[in-house]
Amino acid sequence: MTRSMVTLREAEAGDVLFLAELWESSLRRADHQDQVADLEQVVKSAGGSTEQRIVVAEYDGRPAGAVLLRITTVTPLNLDPVVQVLSPVVLPEFRRHGVGRLLMDAALAYAEDNGVTQVSTAAAAGSRDSNRFLARLAFAPLLTYRVAPTVSVRARLAAQRPVVAPTAAGGRQLGRVLAARRSQRRALGAQPPTAP
Repeated sequence: MTRSMVTLREAEAGDVLFLAELWESSLRRADHQDQVADLEQVVKSAGGSTEQRIVVAEYDGRPAGAVLLRITTVTPLNLDPVVQVLSPVVLPEFRRHGVGRLLMDAALAYAEDNGVTQVSTAAAAGSRDSNRFLARLAFAPLLTYRVAPTVSVRARLAAQRPVVAPTAAGGRQLGRVLAARRSQRRALGAQPPTAP
C-alpha cells in the first residue's frame, strides 16, 4: 500500500502569503498589501469560527492548494443549509496528484460533521478544467452568478430606458403643450417660417 503524499490541515497565520498567491484571481482588486491584510482577517475569522474553515493541502510538505468552507444557506430566500466550497484551487504543478479530490473530500467531511446534507461551489465560467472537474463530482448548475460595476449597469439601464407613453397626468401636460403650439401656429396664420 502506498502512502499518499497529500496531507490536509487548517490554515494558520503563516499561510497568508501562500493563500494570497493561490487565490489572487478571487481577491478584490487592490494592491498586494491590502489583499494580504484581507486574508489575514479571513484566516483569523475562520480560525475562531465553527461555521467557517480554511483547509490547506500540502504535497510532500509543500503547500499545494486550499479551500474555504462556510456553512450558510442555499440563498437568502432558500434557507436549506449548505456548505459552500469556496475557491478550491490547486497550484498547477500539483494538479493531477489527488490534491483537489482530497480538498473536496474535506468539504464533504465538514458538511457531514455539521449535519449539512448539501454542498455548493462555483468555478469561473471560462475555466473548462474546473467546470469539468466539478461536473465529474456530480455538481450541477443551480444559478448563474453575475457581477458588474454599478456604473456600467447604470449606463446600460439608461440606454435601454423605454420611451414612456404619456400617463393620465403626463398626457394632460403633453396635450397642453401641443395645444399651445397649435394656437401659436394659428395666430401666426399662414406666414412662412423665417430663416435664421
